[in-house]
Amino acid sequence: MSTTPLLRPKILVVDDTPANLLVMRKLLAKVDAELIEAASGSEALSACLDHEFALILLDVNMPEMDGFETASLIAEEDNNRLTPIIFVTAAYGDDVNRLRGYHAGAVDYIAKPINDHILHSKVRVFLDLWRARQALHEMALDLQQRNRQLEDEVRERQRIEALVRHEAYHDSLTGLPNRVLLLDRIDTATERAKRQQGCFALLFVDIDGFKPVNDQHGHAAGDALLQQIGQRLLAGVRRSDTVARLGGDEFAVILEAVVSSTYALQVADALCMHLGALFELDRSGARIAVQIGGSIGVAMYPDHGINRDQLLSAADSAMYIAKRAGKGRCHMAPQQESLPL
Repeated sequence: MSTTPLLRPKILVVDDTPANLLVMRKLLAKVDAELIEAASGSEALSACLDHEFALILLDVNMPEMDGFETASLIAEEDNNRLTPIIFVTAAYGDDVNRLRGYHAGAVDYIAKPINDHILHSKVRVFLDLWRARQALHEMALDLQQRNRQLEDEVRERQRIEALVRHEAYHDSLTGLPNRVLLLDRIDTATERAKRQQGCFALLFVDIDGFKPVNDQHGHAAGDALLQQIGQRLLAGVRRSDTVARLGGDEFAVILEAVVSSTYALQVADALCMHLGALFELDRSGARIAVQIGGSIGVAMYPDHGINRDQLLSAADSAMYIAKRAGKGRCHMAPQQESLPL
């Protein structure tokens, strides 16, 4: 709950006779409220622009602008529409004037001469109502603040959970999907290909010549090189495809909805060419050029496997064949005549 102290209520006393204002001032001296006086309807309207009143005690009979007109004008302002107005009048017994006053916005009447007990009783009622509204307003503000804090906490928790999920499924160095996410996407691609009676390709990429770069120029240069390799692989495939880092200098690529093994080999050849182009690295502020390569093994669903393990094994074997054949090249896994379910 908010500990902000409640404001002290203000009462506006409107009367064109100074003696009446003095009497009202004395009668309300012990009331726990700030008194503000106005000697005319115009002064009352001006005071309502500068203050928020808990109660207005308004004389009915005033020159130029009487109490009825003043009350009507006060009620026209949105900020004052709920402010209670008590008419103070010697014509309390006049039903016509009383009805007119209620139409103008009055909530009650006090007859002149004023009985201090009646005055205090009625004033106390409206001050208590004002304090109750203020307390409710403070509670509403406190609730809004607590709701905002809760929303902020929920958003922060969601952000942290999303970060944790991302870190669990992505490589911290390159930001690419890791082995866990790759395996999940292979399963997803397999199910989709089964439903659509289509095919996809799995590529294993092993970097040739990475260790000498890492040994000669340091781990920072090696990390930068791995990041650039990931970016080149991403640039060589479609947005719907997946590029993952398996660990060390090994990567994998899923080519979705491949129309033929010929297309998969074309993509693999292009990736080999991209990986064989010079890389520029920063070493202590100096730019250095390094050249590496990539050996890529290609496996097709369903030709080389109808589940995750079969495809992984076929792509891995094809990659080693490419490596033994001289590196910097790609190799398609041999088609198997029958595959175990």
